[in-house]
Amino acid sequence: MPAPRTPSPARPHTFTQRFSATRRGARLARLLAAHQLTEWGHPHGTEAHDTVVLVVAELAANAVLHGRVPGRDFALSLARDESRGVVRIEVTDTHPARPARLTPGTDEDGGRGLLLVDALAADWGVRDRVGPGKTVWAECALARRAEPER
Repeated sequence: MPAPRTPSPARPHTFTQRFSATRRGARLARLLAAHQLTEWGHPHGTEAHDTVVLVVAELAANAVLHGRVPGRDFALSLARDESRGVVRIEVTDTHPARPARLTPGTDEDGGRGLLLVDALAADWGVRDRVGPGKTVWAECALARRAEPER
């Protein structure tokens, strides 16, 4: 007699990974975030996917460029909250300086990352963490799934 089947556990709605504080680490964070969003049902080319991936790319780049402490990694966490319709992105580094949103001149090459995050995210901010450093977080809206016609 076969054993009764138990339902498979729900897939987790979180993703957390540490990365080297290098350009390669920032790129890998972006690629794995894109993969995770696809796994959660938000494929490449959808507004939710592309927005979250861009915000992850900006926050990871900031962690590598401005939050880097030699010999220390940075961490990326994603949490999908379907009830609120958001993905929460958290990037943690060990540098004590808090990020500042700048308004660079038109002839300057950089300084627009947090302007992009501010424009794309529903909300974002910075919080202290236990130990050295800080966590920069952002919440991006998920597209509402279409209700089936009745």
